[in-house]
Amino acid sequence: MRFDFYGLSFETPRVVFHLWSPWRATNLEHRLFEAMRQLPRTEFEDGPDERRVTILDPKTCRIALQAVSRVLKGWQEDAEAGSEKRTWRWLIEGDTDDAGYDHNGEAASLWGFLRLGLERGGVGEMEKTEDIDLDGFGLEITGEVVKFS
Repeated sequence: MRFDFYGLSFETPRVVFHLWSPWRATNLEHRLFEAMRQLPRTEFEDGPDERRVTILDPKTCRIALQAVSRVLKGWQEDAEAGSEKRTWRWLIEGDTDDAGYDHNGEAASLWGFLRLGLERGGVGEMEKTEDIDLDGFGLEITGEVVKFS
């Protein structure tokens, strides 16, 4: 499947949205995950420490990114007018060894995490910027498992 992520294109068998440690996740992380869970043509898994929504369809992936954007735009609109500015962005990371496996022995994947930015301060005040990482919600762009003979 071809997954287009804000101008970057990936060939991947699946995209997985994760909600880690649901009992510790913030309300915003739960809202983001519920938006993924309600999408058509997805597979939901509920484990003891993690919930997953797997997407195998490129059209559904595009809808998923739009859903994340809608939830976060709603969060931005909840800011106090004039004294708070809210921003968000995706952080992409990955790790692999020379054989194509990550630190857990799984096939290498790229991971997307959300970082929120809060800028506070009114007219005549010094601006205070705070970055908050949403550690409970993330996106996995899985790699293909290639067997060499």
